Amino acid sequence: MKEQPVVGQWVEGIDTPVVNERAVRASAGILFLAGFSAWLWSVITGDLQPMRIFGIVFAIEMMLRLFVGTVFTPTLILGALITRPQRPEWVEARSKILAWGMGFGMSLAGCFSLGWLGLPTIVAQVICGVCLLLLYLETAFGTCLGCVVAQRFARRKPQLCAGDTCAYTPPAKGEQHSILRD
Repeated sequence: MKEQPVVGQWVEGIDTPVVNERAVRASAGILFLAGFSAWLWSVITGDLQPMRIFGIVFAIEMMLRLFVGTVFTPTLILGALITRPQRPEWVEARSKILAWGMGFGMSLAGCFSLGWLGLPTIVAQVICGVCLLLLYLETAFGTCLGCVVAQRFARRKPQLCAGDTCAYTPPAKGEQHSILRD
């Protein structure tokens, strides 16, 4: 029996650790909702406390995903419960590790800019805004920046990507998908 990976899980018939993309997208939506609310509050009122709290929660969430395990991550557990009635879409954990590492780095940069570094508020708001944009792209369009970067630059290209983007070639410019009509 294979040892349980920190990130992802083994699924019968797949020879690499995977995560359920549907649960990940649900989790991204939950984080986006909380983060956007905190960010908008800080932009409108100038009160940075909700953004600080979200930054810390987000950093802890990413740290848990990367170092403790995806089975112990609160929003992923909630996302898995929400998407339980749906068929899982298994994607390689390696790409998600890269994406979550980028999220962890951005959350640390945002927290440091709000706290110890004492940078202007706009710097933290821009960092958080970019992070929220990436969360929105993940939840609304299924676009994972870490997955895109892994597809382009990794020595060993991922084989299981969200929406089958690893193997799918869209129609060339001017061409259309062939659609069967009744």
